[in-house]
Amino acid sequence: MPEPGGSRGEPSVLMGFDFGTHLIGVAVGNTVTRTASALCSVRAERRQERFDAIARLLSEWRPHQLVVGLPLSRDEGAEQARSTQARRFANQLHGRFGLPVALVDERYTSRAAEDSGAADVDAESARLILEQYLQNPNA
Repeated sequence: MPEPGGSRGEPSVLMGFDFGTHLIGVAVGNTVTRTASALCSVRAERRQERFDAIARLLSEWRPHQLVVGLPLSRDEGAEQARSTQARRFANQLHGRFGLPVALVDERYTSRAAEDSGAADVDAESARLILEQYLQNPNA
């Protein structure tokens, strides 16, 4: 997995997603502080509305890379049905917006987000996913 950043490793903005069939959590972070902030959740039921909302966020934040959480089974880390959906979403992001997309093991992020008491659990999950990537992009 490439080091996050622009073409020469300069500071850059990344956007993270926690994919769900009803809501998609969104977060933004940067390679300088290697931290992320929860932004919002996007309704996921209607495909065009989902990508229109994401396009607006991309236009506002202008990230250089996207990160999508990959749901894996808790025990052995194997892929599951939701993994296929997350991979499809990542491929759609890349195809529609032409940005590089990294997949990150998202095990336990939803539980940690719920335990945090965050108002928007999906956005908080996206923040945890993105921060995990920013802290260790080669994992």
